[in-house]
Amino acid sequence: MYESLILAGTLVQSIGADGQPVVVKQGALYQQNGVILDIGNAEELQRKYPHARRYGSMHHILMPGFVNSHHHMGLTPLQLGSPDYALELWFASRIGARDVDLRLDTLYSAFEMIASGITTVQHIQGWRPGTLETVYQAASTVLAAYREIGMRASYSFAVREQNLLVYEADELFVARVPADIQPQLAAHLKKQRLPLADNLKLFNMLTADNHAQPLTSIQLAPANLHWCSDEGLQAIKAEADKAGVPMHMHLVETVYQREYARKRTGGTALAHLHKLGLLGPSLTLGHGVWLNEADIELTAATGTCICHNCSSNLRLRSGIAPLNAFRRHGINVGLGLDEAGINEDRDMLQEMRLALRLHRVPGMEENEVPSCGEIVRMATEGGAKTTSFAGQIGRLEPGKLADAVLFDWKSVTWPYQDEDIPLLDVLVQRARTKDIESVFIQGEKIYHQGRFTKVDHTAVLSEIAQKLAAPRNAEEQTRRALGQAVFPHVKDFYRHYLADEIPRQPFYAPSSRR
Repeated sequence: MYESLILAGTLVQSIGADGQPVVVKQGALYQQNGVILDIGNAEELQRKYPHARRYGSMHHILMPGFVNSHHHMGLTPLQLGSPDYALELWFASRIGARDVDLRLDTLYSAFEMIASGITTVQHIQGWRPGTLETVYQAASTVLAAYREIGMRASYSFAVREQNLLVYEADELFVARVPADIQPQLAAHLKKQRLPLADNLKLFNMLTADNHAQPLTSIQLAPANLHWCSDEGLQAIKAEADKAGVPMHMHLVETVYQREYARKRTGGTALAHLHKLGLLGPSLTLGHGVWLNEADIELTAATGTCICHNCSSNLRLRSGIAPLNAFRRHGINVGLGLDEAGINEDRDMLQEMRLALRLHRVPGMEENEVPSCGEIVRMATEGGAKTTSFAGQIGRLEPGKLADAVLFDWKSVTWPYQDEDIPLLDVLVQRARTKDIESVFIQGEKIYHQGRFTKVDHTAVLSEIAQKLAAPRNAEEQTRRALGQAVFPHVKDFYRHYLADEIPRQPFYAPSSRR
């Protein structure tokens, strides 16, 4: 048995429906074997549990751990040679990315996430060539890395059956490129496709492996409408229902994806998913930038969740998701950092500020724009509901898992902060990673004062630097050349893709030409 008490001048248990924090002043949290058993007055709990190890003080703020609801990889695409193109071009530019050891890659981003208070990540792995066995080994390596560092991960391997490079059948696109690169491109795309049956086998293999694992669990991810057939989507839904796990699916991230859905279905992507029976609280839509008003109403009516990937949408020219409309309709929203945040890292504190600022449309009514409390709820309980740990994390309450972040309030407010400003306003707008003293996951302190307790941060970064200092191998050079050769043909494919697009009527109008 291991037990501990975490003390805090203000213990934030959750965010209420009104956006206000539910707090315990001069409080403490008692956990045993990773589960919260008691929360109350600090003095009383110290007398009640005299032998428990103590952390924190009355100079600290204790918060539920943050949830990164949408994540894919460690070293960023920019680090590996792909600039921030529009999303559809970005995939082509990433063909030539360096190969990175998956343990090191996973630890790299885990370091950044944990240092910003993220205790759970929704890891959607994909774009991995190989057979069922090699993909299984890759997934197992990623999951083992999270357990090694002590981080909680809700994992899925993105299912992609078709249209792997552009929004048409692979064989049709291969026929568009010059004859001299057709065989190489066809072979590359074939390697990227794992049959649906193997994807479902993979899910069951990983589920069995993780049955007794407290930190990692498995769910399903139909990657996007253009990547999945209707039959595939329904088969994944049936498997998810059978296993009782949630699904996470990219949807209408870009205007090109909206147009693809219109061409394929005659309507919207969301309406099509509804016809197929996929919508509901167990489905999270990643991005949702181009959902229209009827889509949003349907999302709310079915209880479907959305993950807002604010930084990614800006970086890849995808657009701005109408978060204010999501809020008005009462949709559960999580926050995701996707490949990397606005500053090329995985900093949830920074992402919270960006989401807060981006949706401050002109006007004077406070309820028209997100409050700091709402943003914190998205980063905690809202994100938790999108994972396979829903109901177990996101709030600090007896019976929940002991995932928490301890802030040094003196550091947050130095050299001065007027007491009239609400606590969450100060925390969201002023707190930086330097102000996080400790991060607890499953009751265990895995990060303290800039140091990780289970993995050597410096050694991992040094090993990454050493491995990538070597020249590209022959296979990497071949892929790099292929990516450069294919890129202009991908761009040409989309040149007139939006020719018949329905005129846009934006949700926000923050400027005027006339």
